[in-house]
Amino acid sequence: MKKTVLTFGLIAGAMLAAFMIATIPFMDKIGFEYGMVVGYTGMVLAFLLVFFGIKSYRDNVAGGVISFGRAFKVGILIVLISSVCYVITWEILYFNFLPDFAERYTSYMVEKERASGASAEEIAQIVEKAQSMKSLLDNPFLNSAIAFLEPLPVGLLMTLISAAILRRRSTQEVGEAEGLTA
Repeated sequence: MKKTVLTFGLIAGAMLAAFMIATIPFMDKIGFEYGMVVGYTGMVLAFLLVFFGIKSYRDNVAGGVISFGRAFKVGILIVLISSVCYVITWEILYFNFLPDFAERYTSYMVEKERASGASAEEIAQIVEKAQSMKSLLDNPFLNSAIAFLEPLPVGLLMTLISAAILRRRSTQEVGEAEGLTA
């Protein structure tokens, strides 16, 4: 299992990192609103490797048979490895190439609220929340934790779907189950 999980986890992690790095030069053109769409689309594409990793394990290691639990374990390990790659990439980018990220995001949020007709008090609350978020992001450990939580729900969902689709019982178990219901 280790080889399959590492192989597919590192490939998915490289894809996540590549998507993130590739979008940075276009960050101003894409904008924050569409940046989330682009980012999560990249995550879904990278986490397709969870499906292929589970399938590879089932077909090449487990003899064509895999339970939901084993498939989930393989998938979630792939997700964890790729998420660590995502976090490492984000940490490098944030602290070395995006020193003004928090300020730019704050400006975006304030302008969005102004455009929607928010009051000065509501805008002040947004600025206060953004400043507290910046203090969290400036701490590498908290920044890592926040970044780790970004791809995790997408990966978890892909793992659950893949494990459900790819589970396969042995022909003996299927025959016994059919015999019990007949």
